[in-house]
Amino acid sequence: PKESDFQLVEEETPQLKDGEILVESIFNSVDPYMRAHVSEHKEGTTMIGEGCGRVIESKCPSYPVGTIVMNQYGWRTHVVLDAKNQNPMSPIRKAPEDYPKDLPLSLLLGAVGMPGMTAYFGLLKLCEPKEGETVFVNGAAGAVGSLVGQIAKIKGCRVVGAAGSDDKVAWLKELGFDAAFNYKTVSSLDAALKEAAPNGIDCYFDNVGGDFSFTVLNHMNQFGRVAICGCISTYNDKEPAKGPYPFMTILGKQLTVRGFLVNRWLDEWPEGLAQMVQWIKEGKIKYREHVTEGFENMPKAFIGLFAGENTGKAVVK
Repeated sequence: PKESDFQLVEEETPQLKDGEILVESIFNSVDPYMRAHVSEHKEGTTMIGEGCGRVIESKCPSYPVGTIVMNQYGWRTHVVLDAKNQNPMSPIRKAPEDYPKDLPLSLLLGAVGMPGMTAYFGLLKLCEPKEGETVFVNGAAGAVGSLVGQIAKIKGCRVVGAAGSDDKVAWLKELGFDAAFNYKTVSSLDAALKEAAPNGIDCYFDNVGGDFSFTVLNHMNQFGRVAICGCISTYNDKEPAKGPYPFMTILGKQLTVRGFLVNRWLDEWPEGLAQMVQWIKEGKIKYREHVTEGFENMPKAFIGLFAGENTGKAVVK
């Protein structure tokens, strides 16, 4: 995508009806998945995405003025939401009442929000890491990948990560990754994986897809588990990628390969969010944020994701 693909439009917010709330956005999220789904929408549609905002007018007693909420309301500075008739797959979530005042609200779009739950449930439910096993994650310095690695370390695993710059690799090692490499500068991904994971990989958390993932599968151990979270390497492809078929590798290694959307565990999010807050307070989970100032810079922040400009979660304030 390029900045000229986007247009900033002003519009009047409608008068509130019974059960509605007016939210002023504080932070808006930019995430790679938006690129994959934007083609489903017609030109002129409000760009999709999650935001964190404050209720500034309310006709719903459950959401009084001042309430901090998160919702998939798209790229907007202000939005009217129907709090009485909510979409169960995109509910209006309130900030936890006990959310620590010393944590930034932007984390509600990151480690204590959708990316955090993606890492938490995707790793623990699908990969089911066991103490002493090797976990590999690509896109490891991103919003999700950096959390996957740290959760795996908490669970007693050996953790290997791949990222796209030397600075990002250095940060992964600060986080406690046992091994990490810059996939852009290694002479061979195959050789890098052999060196970083000499005993093979038991759990693979995939954010990248494409040829990269086919190479990783060759390093999986018998009965390994793969959680497919994203395919950022293919999101900008104009035609479907044509690569080697992985099925014989999956068969021969008896792998379990599962894709997922994090909303499947929506009912369990409160448990996961509480655990992430606890780990952050205990210093077991560290985070970084890439904050872009100014709503008008949403397209720039979004495009930057695909150039690897962010370390950690990218948000717009």
